Amino acid sequence: MEKPKNRVFSGVQPTGNLHLGNYLGAIRNFVGLQETHECIYCVVDLHAITVWQDPKELAANTREVAAAYIAAGIDPDKHIIFNQSKVSAHAELAWILNCVARIGWLNRMTQFKDKAGKDREQASVGLYAYPVLMAADILAYRATHVPVGEDQKQHLELARDVAQKFNNDFNVPDFFPQPEPLIMGPATRVMSLRDGTKKMSKSDPSDYSRITLRDDADAIALKIRKAQTDPDPLPETVGGLEGRAGASNLVSIYAALSGLTQADVLKEFGGKQFGVFKPALAELAVAKLSPITSEMKRMMESDQGYIDTVLANGAERAQAIAGPVNKRVREIVGFI
Repeated sequence: MEKPKNRVFSGVQPTGNLHLGNYLGAIRNFVGLQETHECIYCVVDLHAITVWQDPKELAANTREVAAAYIAAGIDPDKHIIFNQSKVSAHAELAWILNCVARIGWLNRMTQFKDKAGKDREQASVGLYAYPVLMAADILAYRATHVPVGEDQKQHLELARDVAQKFNNDFNVPDFFPQPEPLIMGPATRVMSLRDGTKKMSKSDPSDYSRITLRDDADAIALKIRKAQTDPDPLPETVGGLEGRAGASNLVSIYAALSGLTQADVLKEFGGKQFGVFKPALAELAVAKLSPITSEMKRMMESDQGYIDTVLANGAERAQAIAGPVNKRVREIVGFI
């Protein structure tokens, strides 16, 4: 089979409340990669059900993620947008790779420990095996690159281990490539607006902890105005942000939205109070996010048929790639 050279695979879970971290850490980077890579972008609804989802909300959230991809600038004609459950190769390959992966590898996955918490024995098997499904997502397309945040690097390392073990176990050198991580931009890890030491999250009980892609201009301004800071003015150098989590987070967000470095931001705002900086950040955030929010809202309210068509067409094109890979895997394993 012909080896792809610059094929990107990545996805976003449809668990509701897409936020600024999802945009800066993932979706915006997806848009930029279109110029240099063959891109396959998935709404990972199989991953979503590792914890219980209301079926109607899952369907709506799946469309919302697809709408966010499109509104942010991903071209569904040139690249592929689809939802994972429509391509059976993901689940089929995941089972085969479950039989290749080792329990010891999964026991080292820190995200399972974080998500399961004290109720580990009550967590689903799917949540435990989540990294193997992620490996199947990537390897079904023989993707060469995966844009990931720092918290997903361990899962990508597991995908590389699984690929190598499969190749070795079945004496098919280089059948599965070793996918490389793409960690992009200064704000791959956006922190909570209420606690700059914690990652911005959909699950945080405070709505003021995050800016969502549903927020209007007034909501964005209010959340930034209430964001955690301290009484001191902004420092004039990046080193001055050390130990000031809230300030560092807001400067990082401004830098990411504007395309500047933190140092550039502090050249402009160093020595100024947050009463000056926060309104400037709110204005920038509204300018960058409002067009995306408006287009998402339009599609979700009056053009869901277009979203569904994009997903269906994307699934066909994804199946055309993953189907032959899965067929060859079945032959390699010995299924007749």
